[in-house]
Amino acid sequence: MKSLIDTESWNRKEHFEFFKEFDEPFFGIVAEVDCTEALNWCRSHQISFFQFYLYQSLRAANRIEEFRCRIEDNKPVLYDSVHASATISRPDHTFGFSFIPFVEDFSKFSSNVAEEVKAVSKTAGLRLNGETGRNDVIHYSVLPWINFTGLSHARHFAFRDSVPKITFGKYSEKQRRIIMPVSVNAHHGLMDAWHVAEFFRLFSEFLAKP
Repeated sequence: MKSLIDTESWNRKEHFEFFKEFDEPFFGIVAEVDCTEALNWCRSHQISFFQFYLYQSLRAANRIEEFRCRIEDNKPVLYDSVHASATISRPDHTFGFSFIPFVEDFSKFSSNVAEEVKAVSKTAGLRLNGETGRNDVIHYSVLPWINFTGLSHARHFAFRDSVPKITFGKYSEKQRRIIMPVSVNAHHGLMDAWHVAEFFRLFSEFLAKP
């Protein structure tokens, strides 16, 4: 479900009108996240770390209204909830897109991820379809080979995209803590750095208390 945002009473009206005309309205922030407790918990419970941090990141995103805003027909809309469209790697080093519905029950969410991983492994190509191309998603990528400090995305400027993009990098040990780089790219007409900071705060909080 979604609702049209009343721009006349919206405190982001001028920001939206200003940035939506940009050729590149997206801004990006990379930050390090402490995932020590989460990784240890996943290992002790034999749970996929990828599934767990994907779940917790969606929990955080869904709690921030701006991460659920999109631009459709040149107007801002607010979705009740958003899901994951994640790239899933194959053994031949290609990837396919997925659609993973968000549910609060982690065990159900985990099953959803496993089903999509299996589905991607049985196909070839990008796997673009009506589900993976939905607007009520976060675009997720994982780069487990790179401990990045900066990141950019391939962008088709003629396509007026407004979906946030979150990328997870290779985690490593720093001062006896497990640290993972995370990139967030978002439409500046719909959110600012404060909202991204709030996402990182919630995401870190959820990872610290698995």
